[in-house]
Amino acid sequence: MTENANSLSEAFSARTPISQQMAERAVKVLPSGVTHDLRYQEPHPIYIEKALGPRKWDVDGNEYIDYIGGHGALLLGHSHPEIVSAIEAQAKLGTHPGAAHQAEVEWAEKICALVPSAERVRFTSSGTEATLMALRLARAFTGRTKILQFTGHFHGWQDHVVSGYEGPSDNIPPLGILPAIAAENIVVEPGNRDQVAAAFAQNPDFAAIIVEPTGAHFGATPMAIDFLTFLRDITRENKCLLIFDEVVTGFRVAPGGMQELADVMPDVTTLGKIMAGGLPGGAVAGRLDIMNLLDFQATREAGQRKIAHPGTFNANPMSAVAGSKALEILGGSDICAKVNEKGEQFRQQLNQVLADLKLKWAVYGTYSGFHLFTNSQNRNIDSVNFDSAEIPGQELAANDTTVLSPLRLAMLINGIDTSPRFSGFLSAAHGNAEIDQSTEAFRRALELLIKAGIVEAS
Repeated sequence: MTENANSLSEAFSARTPISQQMAERAVKVLPSGVTHDLRYQEPHPIYIEKALGPRKWDVDGNEYIDYIGGHGALLLGHSHPEIVSAIEAQAKLGTHPGAAHQAEVEWAEKICALVPSAERVRFTSSGTEATLMALRLARAFTGRTKILQFTGHFHGWQDHVVSGYEGPSDNIPPLGILPAIAAENIVVEPGNRDQVAAAFAQNPDFAAIIVEPTGAHFGATPMAIDFLTFLRDITRENKCLLIFDEVVTGFRVAPGGMQELADVMPDVTTLGKIMAGGLPGGAVAGRLDIMNLLDFQATREAGQRKIAHPGTFNANPMSAVAGSKALEILGGSDICAKVNEKGEQFRQQLNQVLADLKLKWAVYGTYSGFHLFTNSQNRNIDSVNFDSAEIPGQELAANDTTVLSPLRLAMLINGIDTSPRFSGFLSAAHGNAEIDQSTEAFRRALELLIKAGIVEAS
């Protein structure tokens, strides 16, 4: 770290002494002192005490406009009053009956009503568990073993999908993943029809394609809608399943997710984040004949083996009432469309700052998300009119890591919290005041980095 970057780190630490103390305690009981890789930060993370609407406050009393949004789970913002009331009421009735309950049925009914392809739903405790079950269903239904996935697309941290996200090193599977499991995952470049077609020609044993339908990390490497149509066609031709991982996009881009906007119906959908109203929860939804592999009576009548699926916290009533209330608020409303408009406004305002400061960077994204492009190839780009589709996906993802860390510290000092990659989500709670305040904070943060010599304007 340079001397100027060290000064920035010192300024951050001076604002957050109690967070620093908490970090010192945390490293004694948690690996690196964190419980999620994205929460790791040097010199230390911030420790949040409370959150409301689009804002949150750390243990030192500093206020931040929040664009992490519970890792995308909080489309309605923090502590939405109707969701809080639903959770409080359920807590008084019990947090875990260890039995079927009314709230899980109502929750499932709302999902089936909103998600076009959902004929049946099975709940899990996370999006990672949902993708695990989706792949198990695909293999059981087709009798095949291989999965086609796309470079950079994230489907949770379970063994059967890590190869696509982390990628092998020198033909060695990601650390801790069995070679036999990695061998069943064929990874191709997103958007490349020729590679997909070649993969099918070489491997007749595909059970499913799994895809983030807006591209990796909610459009960090965007994916065209017509490519989704191509995937639908080739999976039908080859009698394998199409799985949309809508853990992020479900109930965010539209009430019915990306499949509603694209008018492309997957066979199986994985859900999480927004569907649980900010509490832990995930789900697999899909066609009746596929989901019947989880059904006691259907498998018995068909003479099939049933897929076993326990799970202590499946459809936990606290998550069920929170999720049901969130979907009730979103369903039939224009909230998703309005948040998407705010996302576009936010990206435009940040790009104007980049243009004003003569930085050849760009902020891009889709719907209610945003990402930063630091232009590693020094292209002569126009920030205000930047089109991410013109940039190769690998180049979009190749941000200057020496810049991202000081930029995040500078943003935190100016009261804004984004992900370490300078990406994030807007919510219905973000208004013009938050967008304008964040724009000015972005300007001040970049001016600070330019003055310190960390970033060079053209």
